Amino acid sequence: MDLLTALVDKGLRRELPTRDEALAVLATPDDELLDVVAAAGRVRRRWFGRRVKLNYLVNLKSGLCPEDCSYCSQRLGSQADILKYTWLKPDEAAKAAGAGVAGGAKRVCLVASGRGPTDRDVDRVSRTIEAIKDQNEDVEVCACLGLLSGGQAERLRAAGADAYNHNLNTSENTYGDITTTHTYADRVDTVHRAQAAGLSACSGLIAGMGETDEDLVDVVFGLRELDPDSVPVNFLIPFEGTPLAKEWNLTPQRCLRILAMVRFVCPDVEVRLAGGREVHLRTMQPLALHLANSIFLGDYLTSEGQAGQADLDMIADAGFEVEGAQTRTLPGHRGADVCGSSGDAGCAAGCGGHEGGACGSHEPAVSVPAAQPVPAEEAAPGVRTDLVAVRRRGAGTDLPPNA
Repeated sequence: MDLLTALVDKGLRRELPTRDEALAVLATPDDELLDVVAAAGRVRRRWFGRRVKLNYLVNLKSGLCPEDCSYCSQRLGSQADILKYTWLKPDEAAKAAGAGVAGGAKRVCLVASGRGPTDRDVDRVSRTIEAIKDQNEDVEVCACLGLLSGGQAERLRAAGADAYNHNLNTSENTYGDITTTHTYADRVDTVHRAQAAGLSACSGLIAGMGETDEDLVDVVFGLRELDPDSVPVNFLIPFEGTPLAKEWNLTPQRCLRILAMVRFVCPDVEVRLAGGREVHLRTMQPLALHLANSIFLGDYLTSEGQAGQADLDMIADAGFEVEGAQTRTLPGHRGADVCGSSGDAGCAAGCGGHEGGACGSHEPAVSVPAAQPVPAEEAAPGVRTDLVAVRRRGAGTDLPPNA
C-alpha cells in the first residue's frame, strides 16, 4: 500500500504524518490489518528494537474521588464495587513496588486518586519514593497524583521522582463530554509543569469511550505537540457502576489499528500498552507488541490483569525480550534518558491504568465484598463482561500482588 510505505518512511525520519494519513490507518479494513501491523512494526523496531519495557502500578490511595471522569471506577458517584482505602504507608508501598521489580519491572508508577495532591500529600509521596529507591536503587519512579500546583513537580523531582504521568485521555473538543470538574487545558498545564521541573512526561489516551476517529487523531496529535517521553494507550474497561459501563465499542482489530496510528504519529516515543489490553485485545495481545514497546506487568489500579508470568511468557513467545534496568529506553536524539538512580505512564489517569488515577479520597480503608458477575441479560450481545475483574489482591489488601 502506498499509504503504509509513506508512513514507514515518515516514521523512520521522525516526520509527522498528515491527519488524513492517520485517519486512513484507522479506516483500513481487517483484510489489511497484518500489513498495517507489519508497517508500524518496522518503525517500532527502528527506534526500540525488540525490547519491551515493564512497568508496575502501585495504587497508593483508592476510591471516592471528587472528580466526575466518566470512565473512572473511583469517580464521584461511582457504584463500582472496587477496593477503597486511604494512603499506604511508605514501607507498604515500597514492599508492593519491590514485588513488581522482582517480576522484572523497570519502572514503578505511584498513583493516588484525587483531583491533585496537597503539599502534605507531596511530602508523603516523597517519603514513599525515597523508601522505594533505598531498596531498589536503579528503579525508575513515576508519580501520578492528578493536577499539580506551583512547586509540587520540583519537590517530587527533588525527592527522586523520574517521571510524572497525566493523560489527556480524549480530544479537547469532546473533553467536556467525559469530565466536567476539570478541563483539557488543566491537564495540559500539569504536563507542562512536570516537564519544566525536569521530570520525564508521560501522557496518553483512553480509546473506546464512544469517540470518533477524528477525536482519536486529535488527541494523538495533541500528544505529539506536548512531546511526552511515554504515551500509554488505554482501552476503556467498562466497569459496572460507571456512566460508560455499556460502552463496548472495541474489537481486537480496532485496538491494533489505534496502536499503529499512535506509533506512526509518535514514532520514537515509548508507546505503552496499558489498561484494558486483556479485555479488548485478548488473544491478539502478542501482535500488539509489534506496535508498543512497553506494557504494564500484572494488575492495574482497580482491575486485575493477566498473571505476571503470563506477561513474561507472552513476551518471550512473541520473540521479544524484557528491557534491562541498565538499558536506555529512548533513542539518543531524545536527550537524557530516564534513569532510576538519577532522581516514564503509565499514567488516566493512573500512569496508564485508566480505571483510577487522578481522582481522590481521604476515607478510611473499608472491606469490600467480592464482585458479583454481571447477569447475562444485562450485557450486550458478544461483549466479554467476564474479563472485567475488580482487583482484590496486592496494595490495600492482605493478599500477595500479581507481579
